[in-house]
Amino acid sequence: MANNYLETLYPTWGQQFVMNEVLFEVDTGHQKLVIFKNDQWGTVMALDGVIQTTEKDEFIYHEMMTHVPLFAHGNAKKVLIIGGGDGGILREVLKHPEVESVTQVEIDQQVIDMCIQYLPNHSAGAYDSPKANIVIADGVDFVNECTEKFDVIISDSTDPMGPGEVLFTSRFYQGIKNCLTEDGVFVAQNGVSFMQTDEVATTFKRLSPLFKQASFYSGAVPTYVGGIMTFAWATDNLALKEVSQEVIAERFKASGITTRFYTPALHKGAFALPQYVLDVIKE
Repeated sequence: MANNYLETLYPTWGQQFVMNEVLFEVDTGHQKLVIFKNDQWGTVMALDGVIQTTEKDEFIYHEMMTHVPLFAHGNAKKVLIIGGGDGGILREVLKHPEVESVTQVEIDQQVIDMCIQYLPNHSAGAYDSPKANIVIADGVDFVNECTEKFDVIISDSTDPMGPGEVLFTSRFYQGIKNCLTEDGVFVAQNGVSFMQTDEVATTFKRLSPLFKQASFYSGAVPTYVGGIMTFAWATDNLALKEVSQEVIAERFKASGITTRFYTPALHKGAFALPQYVLDVIKE
């Protein structure tokens, strides 16, 4: 009989997955990692009681985290990824022909190894790319000690608990500011806004003093339950958010990239936020 995996992200409500087959289970010392098969969602990875990614809907999250900042920028040569051990962000970034190098800073080598083995379609060979530079280190330390500048920085972290917690602090954002080019843009996973409204408020408060523009865009990822997910957006280049749908469409067509979720129209629409999120930002 199959066991069930109960997600424990919220104390009073959650979702449950049937574990049709447990593929791997380990305590890495950093976090408790479980990878299992589910008939609906394919291979699923969970860390410390929270669903991180599934084979079936990962493309929505990874496309929105990547193509929104990259097509808005239009000419990103150097990209930095913080976290993202499953390789999905790296895979999508490397599709952009203008990108010359991608540095990925992941705290846990074991997460990368496990994902290459059990979720190979996430990275789809991206870790073998000559453009990819993988650094096993603490993301906060890396950005604060970094002497390089990046055009786009993507923080693909777990929720603000456990090892992921430091990636939602002012020290981290200050470090991001230091290694972002003048016209660059930073984006980050920011939780499901209806359920994690405090996260939106805190992130906005911490990013606002550092950047001319701190905002959010959104996307709905089925297994990140509770409504739309917000992605933090921070830049000193106010033009990036205002790039017209026509220009985004031209860049998208020129790139030759095929997507399953992202479209230029969705890109523009993603910045239209519900009133409850706008109220949080105003407060």
